[in-house]
Amino acid sequence: MQLRSSFAFLALAAGLGSVSTRAQQNASVKPETAKVVKPAAQQAEPPKAAENNNIRVQVNEVVVPVTVTDDRGRFVSNLDEKDFKIMDEGKEQTIQYFNRDRNQPVVVGFVIDMSNASRLQWKHYQQSASELALTLLPGDPKFSGFLITYTNEPELLIDTTNDGDAIAEKIRQLKPAGGAALYDAVYMALTKHKQVKGEPIEPRRILVIISDGHDNASKRTLDQVLELCQRQLVTVYGVSTVAFGDITPDERNLLRLAEETGGRVVSPLQKVYDDISGYLSTPMDDGNYKFAFGSGGYSSELAQGMFRAITDVAGEVTTQYILRYTPAISSDDTKQRVFRKIDVVVDYPNMRVRARKGYYPYAP
Repeated sequence: MQLRSSFAFLALAAGLGSVSTRAQQNASVKPETAKVVKPAAQQAEPPKAAENNNIRVQVNEVVVPVTVTDDRGRFVSNLDEKDFKIMDEGKEQTIQYFNRDRNQPVVVGFVIDMSNASRLQWKHYQQSASELALTLLPGDPKFSGFLITYTNEPELLIDTTNDGDAIAEKIRQLKPAGGAALYDAVYMALTKHKQVKGEPIEPRRILVIISDGHDNASKRTLDQVLELCQRQLVTVYGVSTVAFGDITPDERNLLRLAEETGGRVVSPLQKVYDDISGYLSTPMDDGNYKFAFGSGGYSSELAQGMFRAITDVAGEVTTQYILRYTPAISSDDTKQRVFRKIDVVVDYPNMRVRARKGYYPYAP
């Protein structure tokens, strides 16, 4: 049974609707659908396409995608606007737009590590990345994406398209080789793809990075591309290729990109044995593992781990709340031309809230 059929139930909801249009459509919405709360008197114009991908656009309106899970990691999707508070530098903000619609437009950039480090388990990631592209780009024109791979240098293989099949087919043709320029690949994803009108407000931007976090060839730094992600309101999700039992500080790079932009990292190879009790009870020359590497049992567990990882990423994208507010920032206050911290609070116990850590209100 192919993974694609298992993902048929996942509807993509990861963008934002026009406030004025949504307000008309939602005049009589049911509690389970999106709603607009007290639109601002004057909305910020969607950014126009330009070189360098609008790096120098001043932020008039802050977009905050929010994921809420319970203490068992299950998505919570039935909260209302009144259940949220947004704190900007410690001051509560007025939420001007609230949406939990599961069918919002999005642009997804797939960034895939093709360095030699990915060779060992490449076939599993190759299949999973293909299925994720098909899941997140179902053929609806509201959903688009592009594909970037990297070794010693990044390469834009497929520019922005609605055709998930084209991206999936290209992924199936890839073969790992070379070094790792992760940060340059992220920079390319933010500055070189053909934009969809309205980015990053509607549709909003997501990057899915399949990597171990290692970089040995980039001209840019982690801090530079992280700041660019935050300035462009991009949410990063990572699928870690770090193998079970490996300890690498490089994975922290991927974690930082994801967590500070409101995303997360899933690590399918680290969880092959999570549900196996006593896996250290069978001594082997190549390690005390319940499943020998390359065996049918190992392959089966690994496939299930990859399936769960892709389901987690797709579920994260499709089960989000979108909050928007306009911060009160004086344009002549130079002290405000720095990173501003955001804290999103849900007024219920045992809830975990995941959102971007903050934003830059002005161009550098």
